[in-house]
Amino acid sequence: MHRRRRRALVLKQAQLLQRSAELRVALAHQSQVLKPPLALADQLRVGLQWLSHLPVGPMVTLALLLTRPRRAWRSVSHVFLVAQQLSRAWHGLRGFWTRLTAR
Repeated sequence: MHRRRRRALVLKQAQLLQRSAELRVALAHQSQVLKPPLALADQLRVGLQWLSHLPVGPMVTLALLLTRPRRAWRSVSHVFLVAQQLSRAWHGLRGFWTRLTAR
């Protein structure tokens, strides 16, 4: 009696494991429909996190881009040019300092 019961339980366990595997495959197949909306939600979440970490300057620029695009592009180009000039000046100053302290 004990062996028969154990054998029945082992058989039932094997059947349940097989059914579980089939259900996992079916769920994976059916959930493919959710992939695009969930990917979009992830992108929106990442974008909002990025925006929340931005300082005020880029946020103002973004607002200008949305409200007055022509003026904003002009302002952005000016900021970009100033940033380039500052970068060049910094590299020049750093090189000058390196040569000065090497002596």
